[in-house]
Amino acid sequence: MNALNKLDLQNIPRHVAFIMDGNGRWAKSKGQHRLFGHAAGVESVKEVIKTAREIGVSFLTMYAFSTENWARPSDEVEGLMNLLVDAISNEVDEMHANGVRLVTIGDIKGLPGNCYQSLLSAIEYTKENTGLTLVLALNYSARKEILNAALATHELLSSGKLNIDEMSDIEFSKLLDTKDIPDPELLIRTSGECRISNFLLWQLSYTELLFTDTHWPDFRRDAFIDAIAAFQKRERRFGMVSEQISNQ
Repeated sequence: MNALNKLDLQNIPRHVAFIMDGNGRWAKSKGQHRLFGHAAGVESVKEVIKTAREIGVSFLTMYAFSTENWARPSDEVEGLMNLLVDAISNEVDEMHANGVRLVTIGDIKGLPGNCYQSLLSAIEYTKENTGLTLVLALNYSARKEILNAALATHELLSSGKLNIDEMSDIEFSKLLDTKDIPDPELLIRTSGECRISNFLLWQLSYTELLFTDTHWPDFRRDAFIDAIAAFQKRERRFGMVSEQISNQ
């Protein structure tokens, strides 16, 4: 049976976000170093991107490195950064050929110089592409993002560039890192953890959350399709009742 038969291809979420968890535990279960799990996780990223393109997802956000991740052992952080550079270098031509546009959220200027330059080059190379938009959250903190937007709001109000009566959640959203990106309809977190971990706190207000016990290196095409199928069975009411939804 073709796994795609599970899906209503007219009801694919426009934006899916991922918290890619479990690389280290997956590696430990195999008697390997945590970096072995991170390397295997890159293959899952590639397969999820391919599947997203196949089923018609427009935006895919991957939580790749949080501000809190700097607290990890230095050899793991260095290895992660090297993996990031290698993955971008190895995959950017194929991404470009497939119409994938790369963008980032978070403070990428705080990354090591080689990572920062690789990202800038890939972003520039793919900026005109009109297929899937791949959003990498790197050195990202949702609390910091919201704080920065609040400070920017204060500056606009103080300078008279914005009237207090004009301020709204829509206007505030324009000051976030994701100003040109729609809010996710679906967030998937792997490896059994059931928390948000300082990720897209503003944008997830009405996002469907799906937590799976599968470790990220084992999360491949079929697991992604199953997650989309589960999403399609949910009723999204946005504060209304079922009868109102059915009458729309």
